[in-house]
Amino acid sequence: MSRVDIDGLSDAITQALQEFTTEVEDGLEKAKEKAAKDGAKTLRASSPKRYGNYAKGWTAKLEGKAWVIHNAKRGQITHLLEKGHAKRGGGRVPARVHIAPVEEQAIKQFEDEVKKVIRG
Repeated sequence: MSRVDIDGLSDAITQALQEFTTEVEDGLEKAKEKAAKDGAKTLRASSPKRYGNYAKGWTAKLEGKAWVIHNAKRGQITHLLEKGHAKRGGGRVPARVHIAPVEEQAIKQFEDEVKKVIRG
């Protein structure tokens, strides 16, 4: 640590805070990307595999400043599989919950990464 005279104290504090902020911002971006990519990978492994297209379609994509996990190939059936749905001739198709556990896991992973970044 270097010595700072009283006249330069505010400049030294400002510079140290800017460096810390930059490190935290970079760490948060990496944590978001890692959590999203790991979540997509987990969904590819844990999704129902009747024909395989649905499970293979999970991707993580940067949209603006946010990472989004979505099914690029068969996104229109995610809700039907996750929540269940009515059959055409009556009755219901049971839910196959596979997205919610991965979502919780990705959130937990992101929170843990953020704590590591902030602590240094």
